Amino acid sequence: MQVNGIVVSSGIAFGQALNVSTQPQPLDLRLLPLSEIESEKYHLRQSIALLIQHLQKSQQRVCPTCENFQLIDADILLLEDEELVDEISQHISQYRVSAPVAVNRTFNEQAQALAQMDDPYLANRSQDIRFLAKRLIAILQGSSQHDLSNLTQATILLADDLTPADFAMLPLDYISGIVLESGGLTSHTAILARAAGIPALLNCPWINQVGTIADNTPLVLDAFEGVLYVKPDPEQVEQLSQKQQQQIAHQQALMAFKDLPCQTIDGRAIILRANVGNLNEISHLMEVGAQGIGLFRTEFLLMNAKAMPDEDQQYKLYCDAIHTLNGQPLTIRTFDVGADKEIPCLKQNNEDNPALGVRGIRYSLLHQNMFITQVKAILRAANTGSVRLMFPMISKLEELQQAFALIEQAKTQLIEQQQKFAEVEYGIVVETPAAALTLDAMLPYLHFVSIGSNDLTQYTLAADRSNTQLAHSYPTLSPAVLKLVAMIIAQCKQAGVKVCLCGEIGGDETVLPLLMGMGLDELSINPNHLLAVKSQVVKGQYSQFVEHAAHINQLNTISAIDEAIKQFSLVNNVKLTH
Repeated sequence: MQVNGIVVSSGIAFGQALNVSTQPQPLDLRLLPLSEIESEKYHLRQSIALLIQHLQKSQQRVCPTCENFQLIDADILLLEDEELVDEISQHISQYRVSAPVAVNRTFNEQAQALAQMDDPYLANRSQDIRFLAKRLIAILQGSSQHDLSNLTQATILLADDLTPADFAMLPLDYISGIVLESGGLTSHTAILARAAGIPALLNCPWINQVGTIADNTPLVLDAFEGVLYVKPDPEQVEQLSQKQQQQIAHQQALMAFKDLPCQTIDGRAIILRANVGNLNEISHLMEVGAQGIGLFRTEFLLMNAKAMPDEDQQYKLYCDAIHTLNGQPLTIRTFDVGADKEIPCLKQNNEDNPALGVRGIRYSLLHQNMFITQVKAILRAANTGSVRLMFPMISKLEELQQAFALIEQAKTQLIEQQQKFAEVEYGIVVETPAAALTLDAMLPYLHFVSIGSNDLTQYTLAADRSNTQLAHSYPTLSPAVLKLVAMIIAQCKQAGVKVCLCGEIGGDETVLPLLMGMGLDELSINPNHLLAVKSQVVKGQYSQFVEHAAHINQLNTISAIDEAIKQFSLVNNVKLTH
């Protein structure tokens, strides 16, 4: 049996199935018979005891001095609170409802009360309580609780969806593949899967096509062709094993390009940097010859943090990143909060349309103490190495001016505190048509510009980047988006400001000739794709790239652009390998 999906991170994966449900079963709101109330309360206590046992087991594998130990301890203490257990039991008796309903109502009341408190730590604790309720309800409903930290063999996760926070908790050493029923091509979960090098499919409706896949079922994931094989036969396993070996051999062959100058045959150079979200990714950049970091997604550092890191903690983290880079530049994007990124340690309001709400620089300007703290840590770290600082989701000059005013406040505070700091280069991520159309007014303030093609596509085409139904019909390689990219590049060239692209499209080696031919100075891409892209730079002719870009920029349909890229790739033997 096989199921088709959309490839978001390529590769071949072998493993056993593990279903991880992120959606709770619907609550049964029917009244309980009086005869069942006592047994329901007993079931509540048994389930609480089971969850406590599970948490204690997890806690034994965690260092007692680390934050996770304390967070697990807080959950255990809450579950052991007899007053809370009595309150849930009384709710069962008084309203004759099931234990899951009583838990949901009681925990939500506690979470809402905490969310209103002025203390940010206690306010953020409300999310922990809701998550704990979700786990307890799952046990009460009979759902199996998978302790992913106990995995000892290759596993392919099956889930309806994963948030970036869910992804951050995965034991990646044993996750060989990920298959999701939903999700978007440029969602942050897809980006994380690519960054981790884990083969992944999205929009793969296996339940509709082959039915439920039991845990431990043998699976093979072909994330080149977009196929999930369920109980593959020996011939399929052999074919896919050979395909996997061929891919490994290809990756090894790409290592020959690691130390070569990143320039075309006719001498045109381009800088290839990396997009990263944590220190672990940074430690591997020298293995692929990255010329530093073009996008450090600092908000990803907060995904599992239960309290906002203070200035000294952030300073140490940025210093660690700088030292790991051995003199190569570190481009730090200030916290890009909002949209599909739920961050437990920050208070975020529910919005009807978060992609158009308080995100990026808007969040920072509304939470100025947080922004100033991060800027101070970055300026201090810049005293130890090369740092560039850029702001996300700038859409008007006033936002940029406000950001620089707050930076001056940060510098004043550092001087008063007698803290050493250094100047940095400043840039913005151009992600909206508004930023592209008013860029000429912002360029005098900037040293560089980075084109965020994922969001620029979303906002230009009015197409949700996480909506799989729209992904193929409204791609980055569309006339409107390419015209904006060309406009941005031209304005930067005229002003003498360096211009980079940091979207996912930059990691596609079949698109490299177009992007380089349009005049980009830098690309910042997934480090797993860096050597494949570099190989096309080294083997290519810049003069041909310029002609190719000029031709594509005259085309008026997506299909014509796709065909032109396909034909250029065939003629010049450019193949997408991921």
